[in-house]
Formats: sequence, C-alpha cells, structure tokens
Amino acid sequence: MPEGGERADHCIETAKEGAPKRRKKGAVMANTRIYIHEFIDIILQNRAKYMHHMTANWGPIGRTERDQLCFGVWATVGSTERWPETVNLWELKGWKGLAANFRHEFSSPTHQDPSLETWWAEAANFRSGGYDRIVIPAPYSPTVEEAIAKGIKGDVYYHETIRIAPGQAKTYLEMMEQYWMPVAQRIGLTLCFAGRPIMVNNSEVICIWAMKDWDAWADVEIAYEEDAEVAQWRARSQHIALDWRNKLLAPAPLHPLNTGKIL
Repeated sequence: MPEGGERADHCIETAKEGAPKRRKKGAVMANTRIYIHEFIDIILQNRAKYMHHMTANWGPIGRTERDQLCFGVWATVGSTERWPETVNLWELKGWKGLAANFRHEFSSPTHQDPSLETWWAEAANFRSGGYDRIVIPAPYSPTVEEAIAKGIKGDVYYHETIRIAPGQAKTYLEMMEQYWMPVAQRIGLTLCFAGRPIMVNNSEVICIWAMKDWDAWADVEIAYEEDAEVAQWRARSQHIALDWRNKLLAPAPLHPLNTGKIL
C-alpha cells in the first residue's frame, strides 16, 4: 500500500450482476492514510472538558510531534447508545506513519510520551478508559483535508458499527459505494468516513455520515422505515451485513469539519 499520503488509482473491473461493479482505472485516487478510531469513556460530567482538552491541547501536539491529524471529536448522543462517551478519529500517513507514532509513544520506559506527562495527568480527570481500533479506509473515503475542502459537515452525525460476514468487509465497502452511496446522499447522509478495522477477520466496518441538522436526521429515520430503495439495499446486503449498531454524534465545538480548520 502506498504511504505518506500518496494517492493511487483504484482500479477494478466490471463484475456480473449481484456483485459490485468495479470502477474504471483513474476514476478516483485512493485514500492511503491509516486511522485510529476511539471510543472514550468519560467520567461523570466532564465530556465538554475532555473534548476541549483533546481538540485544543492534544490536536496541535499530535500534528507537530507525530504528523497525526484530528479528523474529528464527537459527543455520543446518550439516548442512542452508551454514555457519557466521546468518539475520536485520527488520521496518519500510512503504515509507516502509524509505526512512527507508536515508536514515539512506546520508546519511553514508561510507555508514555514524556512530553505529554502533564497532558495525560489532566486527561485522567476527564476519562476512565476507552476502546480503540486501527482502521483502513475505503479507497473513496475522504481524508480530513478533502472533507474540509468539500464542505462535509453537519449539526449531527450518524456512526455505524457494522458486523460483516467473515472475510467480506472489502466486498461490503465496494457494494456500499455502488449501491448505497447514491441512496444515502438522496435521503440526507453525506459520507465522512468508511473503513475496515484490522486485527479482525475482515468482519467489521465503521462508517460516519454527516447530516445537515436534526430535522435531516428525522428524515433519515423515516426513510430507513419507509423508503423502497433503502429496503432494496438492505435486501441486497443482508448476507454480508449481518447486524449493525448505530448511534448519533454531536460534533465538538472545535471539530475540524465544522470549523473548516485543521487542528
């Protein structure tokens, strides 16, 4: 896989009916970044403090010391999932970039970046732990710079954790691009991120979608229940997408997509 933010042609051939049609060579430049996706458990009423600490204080450090960009920090809408919680997404320049990030963190005898000792101590007041994934993006998933350039943002976001038949995550993402993305766009969903976590059997997909506002979210839910093309997509993908868990996210005040500024 190309590294360092370079882009490569995504070349796929035409497939027979029932399988995703492949894009022609040169149709798109593939996203070659690697992402760290995090669920963060917040202590009591410290969610706002943690989001500010992460975006205002850690974001610039990560970019300067590790070439790690903040794609987004969101608050989980508690009525839709576990709470209090935040979701973080970080962008790194390929596998070598991720390796350099880990080397920077774990070369210290304490397995903690010495320059972040004060930051970690402060963060401990706001969070109790979390759950991370390393995620390979779908070729068509935008980088944070591309998402900002395209004006992708929303007052509310849809987060999907999709359980996939083992070995079929790539196939699902290809099908999603061809069959679901046009429908999703029509009903009010704009793709922010799509990818497949490593260290599992290609059996999971993570997607994050932007929605203009809360009324747009309501329209999406109505479409999920009533729209014929939504039903067709679910029927088409039912043997690959075995189950999913969705939740709503609200962007942090300094969220790069909503401010239009890289932290």
